Amino acid sequence: MGIKAYKDDTSTYAEIIKIGTRDSELALWQANKVKSALENLGYKTQLVTVKSEGDLNLDQPLYEMGITGIFTKTLDIAMITGKVDIAVHSMKDVPTSLPNGIVEAAVLKRASHKDILLHNGLNFLKQEKGIIASGSLRRKAQWLNKYPTHQVVDLRGNVNTRLQKLQDNNWNAAIFAEAGLERINLKPKDYLSLDWMLPAPAQGAMLVVAMKKDTHIREALSKLNHKETEICVHVEREFLKVLEGGCTAPIGALAKIDGDALHFEGNLLSLDGKQKFTVHKTVSIEEADGLGKLCAKDLLNSGGRELMEEIKKELN
Repeated sequence: MGIKAYKDDTSTYAEIIKIGTRDSELALWQANKVKSALENLGYKTQLVTVKSEGDLNLDQPLYEMGITGIFTKTLDIAMITGKVDIAVHSMKDVPTSLPNGIVEAAVLKRASHKDILLHNGLNFLKQEKGIIASGSLRRKAQWLNKYPTHQVVDLRGNVNTRLQKLQDNNWNAAIFAEAGLERINLKPKDYLSLDWMLPAPAQGAMLVVAMKKDTHIREALSKLNHKETEICVHVEREFLKVLEGGCTAPIGALAKIDGDALHFEGNLLSLDGKQKFTVHKTVSIEEADGLGKLCAKDLLNSGGRELMEEIKKELN
């Protein structure tokens, strides 16, 4: 599809950029943020909502559905067939390998990367029994690593649906991404920040993808790109890509820039949380390229490879 754009001294012109998005409240918030940013630059836009397989099937655990691309596949198809020009995603939901012809066009400035605990009182943290809700293998494994006698139950749906389920069930708590709750003003005053829990790679960041051939659209989106966030999330996603090998696993990663240095921490856990492998590295920003791959290989060579094989067998 694409746009034609030019600027002169008095006006800006562009064909309408069709922005594809899921129809959840959070997805629409993210799409509208991109919409506003593009319109502030003089481009005309239109939102097009699409339901994903992940939104439609709320009964089956994510890992059983082949989590890679579950929230992005429908939008990918809409882009390839020309129904939309770009798509806006929570970057942590995007597969590390994009379909042929689709490219990353902008990474927006990262919001909070943290997971937080919404709870009905914290006394259970000191007790042997506790019921935590989460649909994430990563969150479940890290929780069980710290609280091995607790139970983690599956929790699916968009943010609003999961919040309602927390109210409706006799659970002690549920784990949410802080950024998602903040974006739609649903973060309660009473919560616990899980500073010890490594986030999903790229958690808190938004990604806009476009067709590689649409150079005008990619040029427009490049103006929204936040370079520091882009560097960090690419290290995290490279770490994930090398570790995964096409398999879903409990993997956490976080890269942070401090001055001229980039600090990285990544981990891989067994599904039950009993095994945990961690890697830490600090390099100069100039050395960030390839850092995720290097850290993943170090972790695999330190016992992670055998664990990944075990995880594949358990999930198949």
